[in-house]
Amino acid sequence: MKDPQLVLPEAFGDAIEGIETFRGQLTIYVAASHIVEVARFCRDTDGLRYVFLSEVMAADYYPSVPRFGISYQLYSMLYNRRLRLKVMWSEGDPDVPSVTELWPAANWHEREVYDMFGIPFDGHPDLRRLLMPPDWEGHPLRKDYPLGYETVQFSFNVDEINKHKPYARKNGDER
Repeated sequence: MKDPQLVLPEAFGDAIEGIETFRGQLTIYVAASHIVEVARFCRDTDGLRYVFLSEVMAADYYPSVPRFGISYQLYSMLYNRRLRLKVMWSEGDPDVPSVTELWPAANWHEREVYDMFGIPFDGHPDLRRLLMPPDWEGHPLRKDYPLGYETVQFSFNVDEINKHKPYARKNGDER
């Protein structure tokens, strides 16, 4: 059993941008251009064998630069260990390479990240919206996404709220 925080910096040098442990979770920051080769190394190397990709998710750190963090949660069933690989990305940077060639299940995870945050994955086999309608504008989980607004109904404003609700009309009803 090998320690990823020792093995990965030795194998990839500057492609490893940082290492942090928080509450027992090891996170290794990887340059976006090297995510596929680092992930392949973690999957295929004896002593690591992180063969299961359980999740790809993103976070918006607006207004920080880089703005987005893309996390890849890996699990080694052989050694019962977890590892998070994390890529930092901002708009204008080259697209993040897709890991679907390593883990086919990443297809759906990357599509969700694309749909909700607008982060493109280079080499993805079918990068299109997953949760939102195809004609939806914007990416709802970005911090600068405009919020919708609906007035909350209370006992004192029921009539005002009801005027704006789209009720079904009966024959001849002129609401």
